[in-house]
Amino acid sequence: MAEGGEGLGTVPEHERILQEIESTDTACVGPTLRSVYDDQPNAHKKFMEKLDACIRNHDKEIEKMCNFHHQGFVDAITELLKVRADAEKLKVQVTDTNRRFQDAGKEVIVQTEDIIRCRIQQRNITTVVEKLQLCLPVLEMYSKLKEQMSAKRYYSALKTMEQLENVYFPRVSQYRFCQLMVENLPKLREDIKEISMSDLKDFLESIRKHSDKIGETAMKQAQQQKTFSVTLQIKQNNVKFGKNMYINDRIPEESSEIVLKHAFEEEEENEEENEEEVLTVQDLVDFSPVYRCLHIYSVLGDEEAFENYYRKQRKKQARLVLQPQSNMHETVDGYRRYFTQIVGFFVVEDHILHVTQGLVTRAYTDELWNMALSKIIAVLRAHSSYCTDPDLVLELKNLIVIFADTLQGYGFPVNRLFDLLFEIRDQYNETLLKKWAGVFRDIFEEDNYSPIPIVNEEEYKIVISKFPFQDPDLEKQSFPKKFPMSQSVPHIYIQVKEFIYASLKFSESLHRSSTEIDDMLRKSTNLLLTRTLCSCLLNLIRKPHIGLTELVQIIINTTHLEQACKYLEDFITNITNISQETVHTTRLYGLSTFKDARHAAEGEIYTKLNQKIDEFVQLADYDWTMSEPDGRASGYLMDLINFLRSIFQVFTHLPGKVAQTACMSACQHLSTSLMQMLLDSELKQISMGAVQQFNLDVIQCELFASSEPVPGFQGDTLQLAFIDLRQLLDLFMVWDWSTYLADYGQPASKYLRVNPNTALTLLEKMKDTSKKNNIFAQFRKNDRDKQKLIETVVKQLRSLVNGAACARGEMFLPAEATTGVQLLPSSGRSQYSILTVETRQTR
Repeated sequence: MAEGGEGLGTVPEHERILQEIESTDTACVGPTLRSVYDDQPNAHKKFMEKLDACIRNHDKEIEKMCNFHHQGFVDAITELLKVRADAEKLKVQVTDTNRRFQDAGKEVIVQTEDIIRCRIQQRNITTVVEKLQLCLPVLEMYSKLKEQMSAKRYYSALKTMEQLENVYFPRVSQYRFCQLMVENLPKLREDIKEISMSDLKDFLESIRKHSDKIGETAMKQAQQQKTFSVTLQIKQNNVKFGKNMYINDRIPEESSEIVLKHAFEEEEENEEENEEEVLTVQDLVDFSPVYRCLHIYSVLGDEEAFENYYRKQRKKQARLVLQPQSNMHETVDGYRRYFTQIVGFFVVEDHILHVTQGLVTRAYTDELWNMALSKIIAVLRAHSSYCTDPDLVLELKNLIVIFADTLQGYGFPVNRLFDLLFEIRDQYNETLLKKWAGVFRDIFEEDNYSPIPIVNEEEYKIVISKFPFQDPDLEKQSFPKKFPMSQSVPHIYIQVKEFIYASLKFSESLHRSSTEIDDMLRKSTNLLLTRTLCSCLLNLIRKPHIGLTELVQIIINTTHLEQACKYLEDFITNITNISQETVHTTRLYGLSTFKDARHAAEGEIYTKLNQKIDEFVQLADYDWTMSEPDGRASGYLMDLINFLRSIFQVFTHLPGKVAQTACMSACQHLSTSLMQMLLDSELKQISMGAVQQFNLDVIQCELFASSEPVPGFQGDTLQLAFIDLRQLLDLFMVWDWSTYLADYGQPASKYLRVNPNTALTLLEKMKDTSKKNNIFAQFRKNDRDKQKLIETVVKQLRSLVNGAACARGEMFLPAEATTGVQLLPSSGRSQYSILTVETRQTR
């Protein structure tokens, strides 16, 4: 049963496999057959049986079909055999017909071939025409490119290249000539680059050469515009304020006159120049190369490289332009050439900035200008320091102002240049001060140091027109008369005003207010007075050849110059229109300046007077061992007194205190010199006769002092200069030692001015004389007592000098003395006081 069940299950499976074998391709039968063997072990036998049965069925079907169609096949063969004979006939007929047709068509074939050939030629011609029509524009454009290259129309040539590449070449890209053209275009572009770069280099070289002319033209135009503005402003000011001419006050409005005249002259010159054609930067330089080069590089897409190259080259040129010549400071032309080159450089850059887009930017020009400005300032600061001529410094200032105004008109900031001008202004003032120092020295050297004589009214007016002198007493005097000052005073006053003019010239066009200009003028004038003029006066005063008369005149001159300072202040005020009452107005220091010079002259008078006294004193020839005086004063002293009298008469023109101080100083110096003569260490001995002779000379000095050689002394003030000598000589002449020792240190002492040391020195000189002159005095009692008295006084004087009397106790004078003395400590003025005691008899 089981086997039967398995057999029933495999039959449908074998049928399915047979159907697959019949319906599938032979190459795919393998998997189907493998499935037969993969089943049950005996399945293939059953499959073979089933296969054999299937084959038998198919053989039967084939046999049935052949039997069904056999009669038709036989009939067809029979009909085919019948047609065979007809086919042979038809073949013969066709062969004959074909022969005849071939014979007849040979001529047609020849003609047809000719037609075909013509048609091919016609087609080829048409194709050629079409291709030529396609290529001709390309060739025409390329020919146009060549013509543009030959005509140096490089920008147009580049545009033509773009058209060829974008429009024409794609149409004929299959042709060889097109490939050659395409390969040639990069070379042409490089040629255009090189040519345009060469043109740019020529342009850069051209603008470098023309920078001078460009800058000169720009600066000239700026100066013309500035001159016109200044002239217009001056005319308006004159209409508004009028002309202020102060003749009586001697403050002429000369500055405005000079400036106005100078402005009118410049205006006339500028009008003549304006009649000529005004040149612009485009007239002087052809900028087409840079435009062309910029466009070419823009088309080539290499604009950035061109910009970098242009800026790099211009920076190199800027460094060359900013490098000055070593001798630039020697002439104004050197500075002018330097400035015109710089102006020309930046005018070109400004033009490039405004006519191109991107080649030069405002940031680039600002950076370049800042670099150049720093270099310019450093160069000007260095080279201007070598300038010693104020005129050259002034011309340099004018050039800097025009230079700054020109570049400011093109939008470049120039504030640092005006700051530099303030530094140069200080240097200009220094050069002015040096120049005026020489002027003052020449004035002082040419002066005769005597009052200015005038013989008529005309000469009087000439002097007062030069110097603001007012003296009603002098005006009332009849001619001839004299001004108290010497000729140098009006000359100095005029030169101070000239200095103010010169200083004002530098202050013009600095774009500063009137207050600042007024302050600058006053400060520079103060420098002139306090430093230059004062220094010249001091040097003059200290010169050896300047005598007392000249010094007296110098003092008088400084007094009048001091009084004239207020007129100088008014003069500056009139120029700047700034009132002196303004809070910040600087005052002139002429008062202190001339006071210092006057004090120096006074001191020099005192010194020279003392030197003259020393010269007379050196002529003294005392016989210090004389026994009796001559009975009259020494000759040298009388000559000295006569000299002093004549000198003090000259001092009457000096201020009272100066003359009094000089007189007092001379008397004190004479007293000191006489005292030093007595106390000279080389003088070993002095006789009483010499002291008496010396006393006669001192009496003459006192008489001179009491005669009031210079008015203004009160009482015997001048005689007090000789009080030390007088008390010392009285002490020795009277031989009043007891009184001196008794009253020493008391405020009311008769010999208060006698110093113990001085008395001791002189007494020792007299003691030595007594010993030598009285060899036999020891045999006489009176002489012995006198000698003992001298020795006792000497001891007591030494005690006063050395301060040792306290330890020594009492000391007594000899019997000849009428009063005894005792030295005791005291708390009074002196270290020791002397008390009078009863007379005691020595043994």
